[in-house]
Amino acid sequence: MAKITLKGNPIKTVGSLPKVGKKAPKFSLIKSDLSKVKLKDFKGSKLILNIFPSLDTGTCAASVRNFNKEAASLENTKVLCISRDLPFAQARFCGAEGIENVVTLSDFAKGKFGKSYGLTIKDGPLANLHSRAVVVVNEEGIVTYTEQVPEIVDEPNYEAALKAL
Repeated sequence: MAKITLKGNPIKTVGSLPKVGKKAPKFSLIKSDLSKVKLKDFKGSKLILNIFPSLDTGTCAASVRNFNKEAASLENTKVLCISRDLPFAQARFCGAEGIENVVTLSDFAKGKFGKSYGLTIKDGPLANLHSRAVVVVNEEGIVTYTEQVPEIVDEPNYEAALKAL
């Protein structure tokens, strides 16, 4: 389990992020149109999984904006922004912000993605939401980079994630 903090207060996750060099765990998530999408649907593309607690926080929204800006110039790369927000809230946020270069995906129903990737928050005020993390996956589905952001209110290391592509 990862030991992270929320404004300096310790909290824990249910596990650890996938290991670099290993296959990315399979997932099934919900798109804003309520259709399901699976990891295999992105086969052949590089992926940046931008994972966070909720779009309704400033840091989470900033990460989506930053990755949206970067995604416009990335070749053969999809940026997946994953949270437990409802798909309707994700679509509303993207519409209001003019976000068009990332794919928002929801793990709202059962939280299986968060458990499979070891990043569901186990305790504290954000229990059952996702911790802030980035996972980069290559075209073959192999994890090439992970970052478990140690303090939830901090942004991820965008430069390191992009460099891992």
